[in-house]
Amino acid sequence: MASPQTRIDIDEIFEAHRRELTGYCYRMLGSGSEAEDAVQETLVRAWRAADRFEGRSSVRSWLYRIATNVCLDMHRSPQRRARPMHLGGPSTVEGAVLRERPEETWVQPIADSQVLPERGDPAEVAAARDSVRLAFVAALQHLPARQRAALILCEVLRWSAAETAELLDTTVASVNSALQRARATLATVDVARLDDLDDPEHQALLARYVDAFERYDMTALAALLREDVVMSMPPWDLWLQGPEAVVAWMVGPGAACEGSRLVPIAVNGTAGFGSYKRVAPGRWEPWAIQVIEVAGGRIVGHNNFVYPELFAQLGLPPYLEA
Repeated sequence: MASPQTRIDIDEIFEAHRRELTGYCYRMLGSGSEAEDAVQETLVRAWRAADRFEGRSSVRSWLYRIATNVCLDMHRSPQRRARPMHLGGPSTVEGAVLRERPEETWVQPIADSQVLPERGDPAEVAAARDSVRLAFVAALQHLPARQRAALILCEVLRWSAAETAELLDTTVASVNSALQRARATLATVDVARLDDLDDPEHQALLARYVDAFERYDMTALAALLREDVVMSMPPWDLWLQGPEAVVAWMVGPGAACEGSRLVPIAVNGTAGFGSYKRVAPGRWEPWAIQVIEVAGGRIVGHNNFVYPELFAQLGLPPYLEA
C-alpha cells in the first residue's frame, strides 16, 4: 500500500496533467461536463493502477492512454454532438419554432482556463485556441472516435505517428491512414479562421458590442454584424442568419433580454460572456453563455447556450446586483 507521502506525490503528478487531459477529452467528446467526468475517471483508474505502473512509458503517455480508453468507452452511442447549423437550414423569425433537444445533442462551451495553457509561445497559444473553437470541435465530431483521437494526438498535441500508434495499440501505417481519412473529412467541413483575440481592434469591437447589447441599441449592434452572421440558441435547434434576422429576433421573441448585463469570460479560445437577465430592479440572474465569434472585424457567430447551470461550471457569479 502506498504511504501517505507517496499518495500526495502521485496526486500532485496526476493533477499537473489535469488541464491538458481536460482539453484532450473535450476535443474528443465535445462537452465540458463530459470532459471533466472523463478526466476524473481517468485519474481514478490511474490511481488504482499506480502500483502496477512499470514506467515503460512516461506518466503523461500512460495517462493519455487511459483517457483515450475512457473517451472511447463514453462514445459508444451513435449520437454525435453537433451545432444547430448542422441539423437543418436557417429559420425565419416569423416561422420560428423553438424545438428543444436533449443536452447531449449539442457541442457545449468550455472555459479556456480548463483546457488551455496559462502561458507559452504566442504561436502555440494561438494554435491551442484554434483547436478548441466551437467550429473545430464540432468538425471533430464528424470523425470516428479512433480517427478523432489520432488527429488530436498528431495534429493538435504534436505526438509522432509512432507515439500515437503505441498509445492506440496499432501500427504507424494505421495511424497515417487514419490521419489521411480524417483530414479528408475535415476538408469538407467549413472551419473558418477567427480574428486574433489579442488584437486591440478585436478588443475594441467587443467593447462596442457589450455597450450596444447592454443598451439594447439594435442600430449599433447591427453595425457590428457581418452580412452572413449566424445566431444560435441551444438547447433549441433554431438558428438565424443575417443581421436583419438577428435584430428582428432580439426586438421580437428575444425582447426579454433587453436590460441584460454581460460578464466577460474566455471561452473556446474566443470571447464569451455570461448574459444575465434582469429579473427584478437591481437584480440579474443567469440566462445564457454567449460565445462571440469575430472574423474580418465583424461578428460572424452569436452563439447562445441557454443553460444557466453552466455559469457555475465556468466560474461565473450566481447573480448580479446593482
